Amino acid sequence: MRDASVLVLQAITYFCALSLPFFYRRRIGLGVFICALGVLHFLETYLAAVFFIQTSLGLITPGSTVLFSGKLAMFLLLYVKEDAETVRQPIYGLLFGNVMVIVLALLLRLYDNVAVLPGYNPDFRFVDQMGLLMIWGTLLLFIDIILLIILYEKLERWIAETIVGRFFISLAIVLTLDQLAFFVGLHLLSGVPFSALFAGLVAKLAMAAIYSMLIGLYLAIAEPETAAPSNLRVSDVFDRLTYRHRYENLLQNVGRDGLTGLSNRSQLDIIGRDMIASAKTRGASLSLMMIDVDRFKEINDTHGHAAGDAALRDVSQIIASQKRDFDMAFRYGGDEFAVLCVGDDQAAVRLAERISNAFASISGFTLSIGVASYPHHAADLSTLLDSADKALYAAKRGGRDQICVA
Repeated sequence: MRDASVLVLQAITYFCALSLPFFYRRRIGLGVFICALGVLHFLETYLAAVFFIQTSLGLITPGSTVLFSGKLAMFLLLYVKEDAETVRQPIYGLLFGNVMVIVLALLLRLYDNVAVLPGYNPDFRFVDQMGLLMIWGTLLLFIDIILLIILYEKLERWIAETIVGRFFISLAIVLTLDQLAFFVGLHLLSGVPFSALFAGLVAKLAMAAIYSMLIGLYLAIAEPETAAPSNLRVSDVFDRLTYRHRYENLLQNVGRDGLTGLSNRSQLDIIGRDMIASAKTRGASLSLMMIDVDRFKEINDTHGHAAGDAALRDVSQIIASQKRDFDMAFRYGGDEFAVLCVGDDQAAVRLAERISNAFASISGFTLSIGVASYPHHAADLSTLLDSADKALYAAKRGGRDQICVA
């Protein structure tokens, strides 16, 4: 009974200590909370490997029962109050640190003259054992977190009003599976007997209930506002924990202008060369129009930069709505836009007129547009850009609100 009371006391101490930096994360930064988890990760693994309590059910270790169960509960709390992207940070940090433990321990063997101290000889076998156990535990933690979040979200449709119940069921299922998997590593690396398997499982289920109630109290008292259900799928959680969605977003947004959503100048250089090569192969014409917002500086100075940004977005939306699917639009820079049009300069002029009229009607401002075409005015992209740019400045010198052809 005394041992059980000590385990409960440890769980309460663990939760209260970690919930303090978690509560103040907006002031002191989330790194304090994450570092605390990282430091306790070593003690958790050490105790799970060597420190056991004999009970009537079998062997129980505070490392797995109290510390790991608590860590999993804190990760779920972190997800509820933040998101899956935040949860992945300490997981990857733990994995990296654990790998470094093994690497640095291997390098220690390269020293020739290691001093022998009475009672303090280095035990590299133990260091290796701990490093492997920590890596195995972190890999399991990665899987545990995915499953934990999925279970928590899916349980929302059945017990949406009972957050403590969702926490307990999610933790109980994941801790059961983790106990089975982590025990394999403990048994193989540390020789932990099978009597620790069942007793550890019972103890973890008890801790799931304790931590769920503690989290329920914390959410009710300290942070009662809980995020709305996100309806995440398994693939969604996996994407956010593995950075894959960041990579996919990067692919989608690379070469895009942040304000207008159009392709940027670098894309004009790439796509323009390809379109000219295609026009040359087909013996077709390709036109380039350069578009400039008249007196754009006055718009910013008189109406503010927000009005200037709105004007640029209006131009981009009008271009996108007026051009054909096989024409390509770009924000060239500042208040200049470029459009590559399949066809001769007369087809480009007709498109330019539609764009200019539509912009004037919705914004009250005007555009100057210069047009040049391949192969009539230029034989390559660089010359085409130069010809269209000269036509643009001819339109501006001629009084603005004009369309000039090279």
